[in-house]
Amino acid sequence: MNVLIVENDQGLGEVWADHIGRLGPDATLVGTQVQAVSALREDRFDVVILNLNLMSGSAMAVADYASYRWPETKVIFVTGNSFFSDGSIFSFVANACALVPCATPPSDLAALVDYHGR
Repeated sequence: MNVLIVENDQGLGEVWADHIGRLGPDATLVGTQVQAVSALREDRFDVVILNLNLMSGSAMAVADYASYRWPETKVIFVTGNSFFSDGSIFSFVANACALVPCATPPSDLAALVDYHGR
């Protein structure tokens, strides 16, 4: 299984990648929309972990491109705010499968990846 992590905070992304890697998947970590789209252009990912609050670029554009390029790819959104807490993200992004806070324990995030990546 291949996982793409799109996260502003390199350290946090590395923690997530480490926990995901313990379950077997290969994780690629990027920090911007441009890097994410480039990765999606080159490789197929089963799951994308995507910070909704990207500092460089648009998370929605990344999710849209993932849906276009690889329709079966699932997107797990992480966020530090409550903007989509009403669940409306699932109306806007067809391949969204989860929305969790950035503070979610890395082992729980890895379990979500394992579940949705099968």
